[in-house]
Amino acid sequence: MIYFKNVSKIYEPQSVGVRDIHLQIEHGEFVSIVGQSGSGKTTLVKLMIAEERPSKGSVKVSGWDIASIPKKSVSVLRRQIGVIFQDFKLLHNKTLFENVAFALEVCGIGNERINEIVPQVLQIVGLEGKRDRYPHQVSGGEQQRAVIARSLVHRPKILVADEPTGNLDAINTHEIIEILKKINEFGTTVVLVTHNKEVVNSLRRRVVTLEHGTVVSDQEGGKYVL
Repeated sequence: MIYFKNVSKIYEPQSVGVRDIHLQIEHGEFVSIVGQSGSGKTTLVKLMIAEERPSKGSVKVSGWDIASIPKKSVSVLRRQIGVIFQDFKLLHNKTLFENVAFALEVCGIGNERINEIVPQVLQIVGLEGKRDRYPHQVSGGEQQRAVIARSLVHRPKILVADEPTGNLDAINTHEIIEILKKINEFGTTVVLVTHNKEVVNSLRRRVVTLEHGTVVSDQEGGKYVL
């Protein structure tokens, strides 16, 4: 599903994002990508979603070759990949329902279909009772739940969560991780990018550790020990 073969991304003049990455993530896996700041985690995410293209090597995501994907097809690829960032990026003048619906509206989805899909994803993340509230009226954890709901509207095959709990306390962090685990149980591949050792160690899932742009460890049920 996600394949990195001998992948390097070099930024000018000689700044290395990642170097000689070999990585394979199969359908239905839950994988944590970990490493200190500057280890290459962000570059890896950008390559997965075709925000960057490799300087060398091959990146394939859901059958798409990131090195040669046409610009017009990038939006199609991204509908297959739900992305969650630390920054909630919610529209503050829209309710939670409207925020989630907006991701469908921009793709030309009609109101009948929107009114079918949005309640479903809000229920998955436990926000069905707060659909009419605005972002400033809910907690940070609930805002992040809305972001997760928005990422699910296209029923993505892959969910990439880039530091999704970075701004949350321990209780909300636990709840967000439990939602990600539930989504994974539905069959969605989950890639969690984080530096939170407690989260990674509690998951007891596969852990890929980056250091200076290279993979230094890839363990099933591993721990983040750096």
